[in-house]
Amino acid sequence: MAPLYSIHLSPSFPSLSFSHKSSLSSPPLSRSTHLSPLLKTHLLSTKAPTLVYSTSKSNNNNTLSSIVDQLQEEEEEEEFYRNYDQEPAEKLSERWSEIHGRDDWAGLLDPMDPLLRSELIRYGEFAQACYDAFDYDPFSRYCGSSKYSRRHFFERLGMASFGYDVTRYLYATSNFKIPKFFTRSVSDEHVWSQRANWMGYIAVSNDAETARLGRRDIVVAWRGTVTRLEWIADLMDYLRPVSEEGIPCPDPTVKVESGFIDLYTDKDPTCRFCKYSAREQVLTEVRKLVEFYGDERGEEVSVTVTGHSLGSALAMLSAYDLAETGAIMTPNGKRAWVTIFSFSGPRVGNGRFKERFEKVLGLKALRVLNVHDPVPKVPGMFFNEQVHEFVRKFAEGLPWSYHHVGVELVLDHKRSPFLKETSDPSCYHNLEAHLHLLDGYHGRGERFVLATGRDPALVNKACDFLKEHHLVPPFWRQDENKGMVRAHDGRWMQPERQKLDDHPHDMHHHLHRLGLAENREF
Repeated sequence: MAPLYSIHLSPSFPSLSFSHKSSLSSPPLSRSTHLSPLLKTHLLSTKAPTLVYSTSKSNNNNTLSSIVDQLQEEEEEEEFYRNYDQEPAEKLSERWSEIHGRDDWAGLLDPMDPLLRSELIRYGEFAQACYDAFDYDPFSRYCGSSKYSRRHFFERLGMASFGYDVTRYLYATSNFKIPKFFTRSVSDEHVWSQRANWMGYIAVSNDAETARLGRRDIVVAWRGTVTRLEWIADLMDYLRPVSEEGIPCPDPTVKVESGFIDLYTDKDPTCRFCKYSAREQVLTEVRKLVEFYGDERGEEVSVTVTGHSLGSALAMLSAYDLAETGAIMTPNGKRAWVTIFSFSGPRVGNGRFKERFEKVLGLKALRVLNVHDPVPKVPGMFFNEQVHEFVRKFAEGLPWSYHHVGVELVLDHKRSPFLKETSDPSCYHNLEAHLHLLDGYHGRGERFVLATGRDPALVNKACDFLKEHHLVPPFWRQDENKGMVRAHDGRWMQPERQKLDDHPHDMHHHLHRLGLAENREF
């Protein structure tokens, strides 16, 4: 059932208060620190039963327009949002395992559980941070890297209140099988790297956030593509056994899409940033953190992997690898809980991959998608989990038969009154649009009502999807002066950045402990 909003007015309108009948599970998003005009309009235009007005006198003649006027006053807005934020939150520390798929999200999706919604948005923000931090300007010397240093990552993105610290960055070598996924500078001279691209990061909750969450949380966030959707055409749609790439799976029939596994496992010994594969980077860092917090600190540990688009495929593949390789196990036998929250991701592997992922390794994945988005429909357009069981069994041995894993949450952008009609599939695929749809989703057939106060203007950060009368320009997020600064002599130039982090000095030690350092030259 949709949440209820109550506005209480005195006869003379001296004040206005707002209460939200559902609970919040996380601090207000730092990117939505005030009530936007779009959100005001939405709240005031939503009809009963989701918006309820009450006055102390039955003959009160004040109209809806007077309420809008009141909301425009700064004092009233502050009180409005202060009351909104102070609603008591359910304790996430008591429900986190349920929210992370202990029961496969049974009873939490329809109607939508408010605590799950806010957690999905929160982890979606971690994935969105990969886009916001990525330098995709081909005229930048740092094109393909993170614009912000690891130590100040969340601070520079306005996410310091999230309570996480980045422990390492993830890199991959340019992949010839998915070329449009990689971003290159127009010049190969004086660039940060000619072969590497920044792929995401690993972060861990600080002590205060750990207390709120009820466990120490390790986030692995993978970047998706910043181009439109051309990379779909680059998928070879060909399955390959994971055991051929060093993943210790005893079943040779467990297969994944060849481009994904190459992107995950390729490395270049001549490159400072990708001399270790993305696989080696994530396995060693997660193992180190799980061992430290699980054994040395004696804490309960979760590993939450998130990503959007092609980053979703890497999230599924890396989570599977973490479990298959044993990187989530400590020497004392403690196992970290692993959950994947993916957004608009393609299929990754075949039916045997799905079976091992879910039944053998017990991994939990919740996939959020827009029903109109083409990306979750590939690869495996003709042979997939939706065909008849007879056809599925017949096609299982073919190199083009794919199956989605986990539980699916289907959204529909046509239910949002904020979004316009468009034929641009990149809008359907946009991550900010998915988070907006999550904010308004309360269950199948329920009215679209924004629940957490998330600003709808964020939808147009990197696309053109909001209706024009909201007066939010498309593609509005950009660096001031596109990152150019004025030097002391008056000339405009690209500033130098802090030294980019590559790999910790103890990589070889942790690779050896995982059994991945044999026959390596350093």
